[in-house]
Amino acid sequence: MSNKLSDNLVLPFAVEPLGVRGRVVRLGSVVDEIVKKHDYPETVSRLLAEAVSLTALLGSALKFDGKLILQAQGDGPVSLLVADYTSPGNIRGYAHYDQDRLDADGPLLGKGHLALTIDQGKEMEQYQGIVELKGQSLAEAADSYFEKSEQLPSLIRLAAGPLVDENGKHWRAGGIMVQHLAKEGTSHGDDWTKARVLAETAKDDELLDPTLEAERLLYRLYHEDGVTVYPPQAVSHACTCSRDRMFEMLKGFSSKDRKDMEHDGKLEVTCQFCSNVQEFKPDEFE
Repeated sequence: MSNKLSDNLVLPFAVEPLGVRGRVVRLGSVVDEIVKKHDYPETVSRLLAEAVSLTALLGSALKFDGKLILQAQGDGPVSLLVADYTSPGNIRGYAHYDQDRLDADGPLLGKGHLALTIDQGKEMEQYQGIVELKGQSLAEAADSYFEKSEQLPSLIRLAAGPLVDENGKHWRAGGIMVQHLAKEGTSHGDDWTKARVLAETAKDDELLDPTLEAERLLYRLYHEDGVTVYPPQAVSHACTCSRDRMFEMLKGFSSKDRKDMEHDGKLEVTCQFCSNVQEFKPDEFE
C-alpha cells in the first residue's frame, strides 16, 4: 500500500462517478487506551468506542485548528457520553452510566439529544448542531443530523469490540462514512442509492480487522466505479487536563466548598477523560 499508516487513522476518499466523498476510521491502540482508562462494563465500553470513532470521522474534516465535541445525553442507562477531537488528531472520551439499569431492556442512551459543537478558538464563535435521540444508534442519529441540519445525505457505519489474542484483550473500533454531493440541479438518484448500499455491505469484522487495511476495504466496496484515496490523517489519544487547570477550577470554588471536598486533609481531582488524579493541599489556595 502507498500509505505508511495502517492503523489509528482516518482515510479520506472519493468515488467521483457516484458523486460520493467519505472517510474510513481505523482505531487500535488509541481506542484501547481510551477504554482501558475507565473500568466500564463491556456494553458501555463499546458505546464509548463507537462515539470515539464517530468523533474522529467528523473531527478529521475540520479545515482549521479547533475542536469538535460530541455530546449525547439521554434517559437511558448511559446518561452522558462525551468525546472530543482536537486538530490535528487528538481524541479522548468518557461516559456516565447507571450500573443498576444496565441490564434492563432498551437502548443504552434512550431518548434525548445528540449535540455536535465546533469550537474554533477563543476569538471565534462556537457552532452547535443538535438532533433528537429516539433510541437509535449513534450512527443513525448522526445520519439524521446531516440530513436535517445540512441537507446532506449521509450513511455512517460504526463497529467496536474487543479482540482477544495471545497477548490478551484489546479494544478496536472502526467506521465508514459516505456522503453524497449532488450537483446543482440534479437529484440524488441511483448513484447515491448504489453508494449507500455498497457501504452498508461493510461488515463489522471488516471494520475491526487489524490485517485489513482501509484501502483494501474501499477497493472491495467501490472498485467497479473507481475510488480515490487521499493521505491518511493520524489519530492519537491525548488529554488536555493539567494540574494548573485543575487548580484554577478548584480556585473558583468558595473556601467552604473546598473544605467540604477535603478528605484526609487534601483535595483530590480526577479527570473524567483520562482518570488522571491530582492532589492539592488546602493551603495552596490561601
